[in-house]
Amino acid sequence: MWKNFVVMTPSAFISDASDVIDADGFRHNVGIILANAHGRVFWARRAGMEAWQFPQGGIRANETPEQALYRELEEEVGLTPGDVQVMGCTRDWLFYRLPSHLVRRHSRPLCIGQKQRWFVLRLTGDESRVRLDAGDKPEFDAWRWVYYWRPLREVVAFKRAVYRRALRELAPHALP
Repeated sequence: MWKNFVVMTPSAFISDASDVIDADGFRHNVGIILANAHGRVFWARRAGMEAWQFPQGGIRANETPEQALYRELEEEVGLTPGDVQVMGCTRDWLFYRLPSHLVRRHSRPLCIGQKQRWFVLRLTGDESRVRLDAGDKPEFDAWRWVYYWRPLREVVAFKRAVYRRALRELAPHALP
């Protein structure tokens, strides 16, 4: 699916965390909408916070979005490619800017937001395989299945437009 996809460009930089940040300051990233057989989606609470979101994470240098998807899925949720089926992906990159108080002005390269490819996955394995402690530093400390459109009401405001676009575009692939 992504065999001809090029992550690095002459105008892209690699941050200290080895994630790709383009010349405009957007970190290349994947977003993951994990759906169950009933069309409910996996909704996770950020560790130590009252903020809920879908799993997401940076794309590393020389990594395709699909490779990043599976790495992030395992790190954040504990699931492997054998536990899921990719049902769809957004046609284009979706962007959001970070609020100014979240921009790390002393980091180089400067990251001002995220440039994301969103995937919708169907859980084919048992939900008991979800492990929020699979990675070195857990991103989430709780999760639940929620109605497909509920994240639009609960996600932080600066991500809401991207969530709306991703959910709308991927709904035909996710809802039974």
